[in-house]
Amino acid sequence: MKNPAEELADRYVAVWNEPDPGVRRKAVEELWTEDGVHLLEPPEEMVTRAAEIGVVAALEARGHDALSRRVTRAYDEFVAPGEFVFRRRGEAAALSDMVKLRWEMVPAGGGDVLAVGIDLLVLGADGRIQKDYQFIEA
Repeated sequence: MKNPAEELADRYVAVWNEPDPGVRRKAVEELWTEDGVHLLEPPEEMVTRAAEIGVVAALEARGHDALSRRVTRAYDEFVAPGEFVFRRRGEAAALSDMVKLRWEMVPAGGGDVLAVGIDLLVLGADGRIQKDYQFIEA
């Protein structure tokens, strides 16, 4: 039997690969709280450009509608064309109300890892994600 952190990590990664929009939306609602937020580390070029014009770059999706759009956009760009899949990388870990998981994006037909990320998930009392901090490591 999987520990709760690993079970959550598997459900989290699965939502990014889910082809059915209705199932994907339901999974978003089951994973994140109603006001849950996904914060993505902006690419360096975005950070640099923002600094040049005197603002801070932030990439944020808040609430089920925005989270569903975020997940769907990633699915449409990377998974739907049949080129890539996301999968968990290593073990997930939990500490108090936080879960740490790593993931990777790989060619659907096999091959070298193309991207690696880490997500730090802050959970609410009901076990759903309140804050999701995502960093692209490679």
